[in-house]
Amino acid sequence: MTRNQFWQTAFRRMYLLVTCCLLAGLIGARPVLAEDANANDSDVTVLTGGTLIDVTSGETIADAVVIIRGERVEAVGPAGTVAIPANATIIPMDGRWLVPGLMNMHVHLGLKLPGAAGAALVDETDVEEVLRMAANARRSLESGVTTLRLIGEDHGTDFALKKAIDSGQITGPRIETAGEVIVPTGGHGSLEADGPYALAAAAREQIKHGATWIKIAISGGISDTHGAISAAPMTDEEMKTLIEVAHRNNVKVTAHNGSSPAAKQSLAFGIDGFEHGYHLDDEVLREMKRQGTWLVPTIVVTQPGAMEFYRKIGSPEWYLQRVAETGEDHWKTLQDAIALKVNIALGTDQFPFEPNSGTTATIREAELYVKAGMTPLEAVQSATVEPARMMGRDDIGKIEAGYYADIVALPANPLEDISALRSIDFVMKGGEIVRDDRGMSAR
Repeated sequence: MTRNQFWQTAFRRMYLLVTCCLLAGLIGARPVLAEDANANDSDVTVLTGGTLIDVTSGETIADAVVIIRGERVEAVGPAGTVAIPANATIIPMDGRWLVPGLMNMHVHLGLKLPGAAGAALVDETDVEEVLRMAANARRSLESGVTTLRLIGEDHGTDFALKKAIDSGQITGPRIETAGEVIVPTGGHGSLEADGPYALAAAAREQIKHGATWIKIAISGGISDTHGAISAAPMTDEEMKTLIEVAHRNNVKVTAHNGSSPAAKQSLAFGIDGFEHGYHLDDEVLREMKRQGTWLVPTIVVTQPGAMEFYRKIGSPEWYLQRVAETGEDHWKTLQDAIALKVNIALGTDQFPFEPNSGTTATIREAELYVKAGMTPLEAVQSATVEPARMMGRDDIGKIEAGYYADIVALPANPLEDISALRSIDFVMKGGEIVRDDRGMSAR
């Protein structure tokens, strides 16, 4: 072999070796294709053909493919860019808009209000109550609410319910809970304590049992037969100590509140949020904006649509009068909070599924936000990514890889008309289908 032939042979071999290495690298890095299916793919569900809404940006993906493995989203993208495993269950979503499961941040699944319905429950045992709560949890989930925050229940019933749902014993939404409402004697709540250390002990007790929030009442309430909504019954030392104890345990504090003086007092001690905000003035709202304090408006409870609910439960005249007296200020607070860009997370203080103005309380709450000044996107965000942010959760609120597969589907775009949410006809929580009106999952 001549020297020239030697080098030609060497270069040829080197070329073949490099080519093989490059091909091996390409093969090793290729995406998982349908023919690469394995037995584990039987745990995969794929939603195809729908329009996915990115609730952070408002952008959409037409003809989307959503790969769900077990409880979580594995991949999302336009058709043709995401490989579908061969053994996956395919659910066509053509003509449907895909939105993250809704969240409701002010719920009492064991709700009892003044009136005939509340009177009928006066002798309800804790066992009876938690069974009623379980039924309400299921109905909440079927209405499209995949996560809720319980914000005041009795005697640990909420902790028992959460454990049963988390363990799969019963079907219901994801639950964050505050345990019982902590109040000074005579306050708007059930767990009474007086003095800074007694209130601190009450907070610690709720945290011990599993509370992920602490709720206090720092003003009167509409359903109270005594006291004023504008009152501020806690002392500085009481409020400061309770909030400090909760924060030392990495637990946030929210307050039932309709009083500007009580709001200013609690903001000075770093409270995390307010429920209702019936009579909050501009100074309070601006300070909330500055601190990043949250408002959960529950606007549905003081507006005309709630009267259907109050009539059903036999509310007394004095209660209806207090609702009417509160509604105008409550509406102005909401409008001003939206205009100032205060942090807002959707909550209803009615059962999430409760009929209200021809839809559910949850959907009506979002519609009222738009009426008060939000864009449809902002209203959708108030029920998805904003509650997730408020709770410090990075695994719910979006349809993205790594997030729980909590998804609702509807036949119209809620970013064009928020009332499209009235037509939810498909609900999935953690990859499990809990509602499918069209029967697409059976095809």
